[in-house]
Amino acid sequence: MPDSPPKIRVVGDPVLATPAAEVTDFGPELATLIEDMFASLAVAEGVGLAAPQIGVGLALFVYDCPDGTGGRARGHICNPSITTSGPLDDGDEGCLSVPGPYHELERPSEATVRGVDRTGAPVTVTGTGYFARCLQHETDHLKGVLYIDHLPRNRRRRVLRDMEPYEWNAPIP
Repeated sequence: MPDSPPKIRVVGDPVLATPAAEVTDFGPELATLIEDMFASLAVAEGVGLAAPQIGVGLALFVYDCPDGTGGRARGHICNPSITTSGPLDDGDEGCLSVPGPYHELERPSEATVRGVDRTGAPVTVTGTGYFARCLQHETDHLKGVLYIDHLPRNRRRRVLRDMEPYEWNAPIP
């Protein structure tokens, strides 16, 4: 692992707008990448982080998020596909790649993600409430979509104007 965890890329970096490639190599490099992602997530005090957010264009995300039952869900998933259900939840959403501001965004209140783990074994993760929001948000990252891309243009501009740099962010391109 590097001396300090990888810096988190900020909106404007092309890697964040590019769909991620499928993970096909389940060797030690993937395990190291997942460890590095958890380290970056911890430094930034976030709840989820997609590989493109640290400049790696692979379909992988990690999460360490309140799960709606009073506990925390912690894990990773490669090559996710997602299904959503339930009523829409209009909650605040933020992003480590859009540092600082939050904005309300409607998302379905339940989400199930299917993919594989670091060894290639099948994984299914289901979340409700805030954890469902996290799963949807991170899956969007792997499609090259940021939460602000779901906002009307005037609200998106306002969020971008209110961004703040943090020591864990890479320089704004």
